[in-house]
Amino acid sequence: MPTLSPGLRPPADGPGPAEPRTCSRPGHRTGGPAEPRAGRLRRAAARLTPDDRAVLWLYLLTRISLWITAHFARWLFPARPGAREAAPVLAPFQRWDANHYLHIARDGYFPAGTGPWTSGWDNREAFFPGYPFLLRAVHTVMPDWTAAGLLISFLAGAVAVLALARIARAYLPEDTAGRRTAVFFLLSPCAVFLAAGYTEALFLAFALPAWLAALRHRWAWAGVLTALATTVRVSGLFLAAAIALFFVLSAREKRDRRSRRAAGWTLLPALPPAAYSWYLHACTGDWMAWKHAQERGWYRTFHTPWEAWANTWKGAFGHTQSTGYALMFQAELVAMLVGLALVAVLLHRRRRPEALYVALSLWALGTSYWYTSIPRATLLWWPLWIGLAALSLRRPWFRAAYLSVAAPVTTLVALTFLTGRWAG
Repeated sequence: MPTLSPGLRPPADGPGPAEPRTCSRPGHRTGGPAEPRAGRLRRAAARLTPDDRAVLWLYLLTRISLWITAHFARWLFPARPGAREAAPVLAPFQRWDANHYLHIARDGYFPAGTGPWTSGWDNREAFFPGYPFLLRAVHTVMPDWTAAGLLISFLAGAVAVLALARIARAYLPEDTAGRRTAVFFLLSPCAVFLAAGYTEALFLAFALPAWLAALRHRWAWAGVLTALATTVRVSGLFLAAAIALFFVLSAREKRDRRSRRAAGWTLLPALPPAAYSWYLHACTGDWMAWKHAQERGWYRTFHTPWEAWANTWKGAFGHTQSTGYALMFQAELVAMLVGLALVAVLLHRRRRPEALYVALSLWALGTSYWYTSIPRATLLWWPLWIGLAALSLRRPWFRAAYLSVAAPVTTLVALTFLTGRWAG
């Protein structure tokens, strides 16, 4: 199982996307509003290192590859046998959860008095408001809803992969650490969800810079970015717990008043979920309406971990499901085992905050009736991709072995999603 290099501490300073910049006076020739936009863009580009540019170039190439796959998928796998016309260009990306976010952004959470009390309700309150809010804002300048969602994911994914590469360089001493980590991440089995109108890319665009800020002990930035992450997914609360633990461990080492005064920033991420719960209570009378919506729509009622494992195993190998669903359940089991191994390795390496983050994710996903969405959740486990990069640096053959397995699996998962066959 991959491990992070022991004994290495991330630098307290250094270039990075989460590094705060001071604002210049209006009209000042080096940073004011009067400065031409092209000049600001050139200065921002100058902050990118050659390794940053290589990572972004790799990101662009994988996006192009995915778009090519989507283009051919709509011709080769039409929704109706014998179709003589391909689906619209963006149709392969408008699937499942993307439709929920579109409906929330377009109509709101409870349009025309509808809600959980309405027959056939789609349980849309299960989804946090950060992504739909942004989708509606982008829609004002990009009329097509699907294109607006893809633009959000494209830009957010670029921020996320750049931050991930910089975190990797903070942990691993080799010059190629950032690029290697990006390769493992962008060619991971569920990488297609980084490009679709889903929340993974946007969440990581907040979560990874937040972790980078925490590594540099910039707690205000870490708190603000984590709070933004909690508007997107409940996983933001797991990140908040990990950063809070990281803060406690760091403050114990420093033992100074300045560190203690920054403790308030670790509480900031609790505000967005609290505000969302208040809104749902005002509309439905239920403080935990988002959780109950997940229970109704996705079988997320609480079950013990061994019950959830047994139910998922039965779905995977008990011949109770169609072959498509059975394969999905098999992938859920594999992802759970990977997550448990990752937690064990992180605890062994004394990476307790990262271990807490992954463990909370596994607990939330592993205590439903059966496992759901654990393979997608692996995208959010950044220690996994850094650990794989670390392993490949020690065992050069590992990268080739990983790519030999991951490339066909990633392609098949992408095709499964883009052709409407993901859920069985």
